[in-house]
Amino acid sequence: MKTYALHLTDDAQSDIHNSEDFYEKQSPNLGIYFYDSVISDLDALKHYAGIHATHFGFYRMVTKRFPYVIYYDIEDDTVIVHAVFHTKMDIESIYKRLMT
Repeated sequence: MKTYALHLTDDAQSDIHNSEDFYEKQSPNLGIYFYDSVISDLDALKHYAGIHATHFGFYRMVTKRFPYVIYYDIEDDTVIVHAVFHTKMDIESIYKRLMT
């Protein structure tokens, strides 16, 4: 099984941290749990990149514990994560963000 390197764009890092802050405000330690869960999903992505369906030209992985999707592509031996969005996010907003 191939293992990929992982790179998160600045936007993807901001998505994760903004969501972590949101959940932490909802309940103590929930933000930490969110962050740990997404990191676990990203770690799995290093091994399973490329098996997911594509949307807007990017692979789209659904996270396991929270209602989020990870948009990524693969360049050589590196998975590049472009965005981490809530599944209720408006599809037009997702499209605009991914296409810029």
